[in-house]
Amino acid sequence: MRTLIKNIKELVQVETGQQKSRAMGKEMAQVETVENAYLLVEDGTIKAFGPMDEWEGTADREVDATGRMVFPTFCDSHTHIVYANSREHEFVDKIRGLSYEEIAKRGGGILNSAKATAAASEQELYDMALQRLEGVMRLGTGAIEIKSGYGLTTDSELKLLRVIRRLKETSPMTIKANFLGAHGIPMEYRGHQEDYVDLVINEMLPRVADEGLADFIDVFCDQGFFTVEDTARILEAGIRHGLRPKIHANEMAVSGGVQVGVKYGAISVDHLEQMGDAEIECLKGSDTMPTILPGCAFFLNLPLSPARKMVDAGLPVAMASDYNPGTSPSGNMQLVLSMACIRYRLTPEEALNATTLNTAYAMDASREVGTIAVGKKANFFLSKPIPGLEYMPYAYGENKVERVFLNGEEV
Repeated sequence: MRTLIKNIKELVQVETGQQKSRAMGKEMAQVETVENAYLLVEDGTIKAFGPMDEWEGTADREVDATGRMVFPTFCDSHTHIVYANSREHEFVDKIRGLSYEEIAKRGGGILNSAKATAAASEQELYDMALQRLEGVMRLGTGAIEIKSGYGLTTDSELKLLRVIRRLKETSPMTIKANFLGAHGIPMEYRGHQEDYVDLVINEMLPRVADEGLADFIDVFCDQGFFTVEDTARILEAGIRHGLRPKIHANEMAVSGGVQVGVKYGAISVDHLEQMGDAEIECLKGSDTMPTILPGCAFFLNLPLSPARKMVDAGLPVAMASDYNPGTSPSGNMQLVLSMACIRYRLTPEEALNATTLNTAYAMDASREVGTIAVGKKANFFLSKPIPGLEYMPYAYGENKVERVFLNGEEV
């Protein structure tokens, strides 16, 4: 099946030469486009593209994109969308002045979601997560990483990861699974959390690996959660089982999470609301993608990660949604794109790289998705009629996506 998208007003984020795995520093301001373009899709992948007046050939199906722009779909490299309950009552607690840490200490937060998840069936969790996936797909997301972490027992963590595996099998989206058994410390392990770390390493992890349920292993390395020493033990064990590390780091405090992530070759370190010069220096020259979660900082009124300073220092930056019920109950990557510009002072071009190519890298998928390039998956969306790229982050309350194609098929 050959599908031709014709008369495209502007085809955005194309790669015509050697494909990049990520954009760093000044490269983030570079976005290549083709005006009055065509895009040819064959068997689910991008076959060719270029100026419309250079098109020659035939297609089985044609889509007229007159007046529309075409973008690669967003890649969301940090989500927790398999969960059982919303947490709007904690939202009210935050309005009344309780901090995230205070809510967590009294058994709320992650532990609240873990309790509800334990009570839900695998089918119920799948149905809810699939609905959330379909919602973000309509907003232009085509690839997503999903973490466990609302289990905190062996059975519940395995249940979450099996749901993610089923989503991989049934959804047209590109999905990566992340084992986050070390997301929170259960109440019964408070005061001796090293025993819970032992449970993650010696019981959960071997079963996760035996069933092939995860692509990554993750740890919430932060004040009030897991220490640098805990994190190192878990990452070392995950590496032995063939899982590449990722890290939740520096959301509440400068935790050492960035440094331990770089030390163990983490593909990304995520959150980064608390960042100093030492963390920026540590990331220079590494293969680790610093990933900012604007929705979490917005929802919790946290300090903003120094994205502008990081880009100016030559680093790459990715921005993901952190879609979860407690600290970022939205997977709208169009909004993340807008916040990248409005709150973090990135240009539209930098913001686009941060939410496509660099987030693809952060989920080890930049060879498949993240740009318009020959041989990559045909994951793209047609915008509504808009003036140009700048309008995408500018109109922050408006859905600019008209039609979404994943693996070459409209969804």
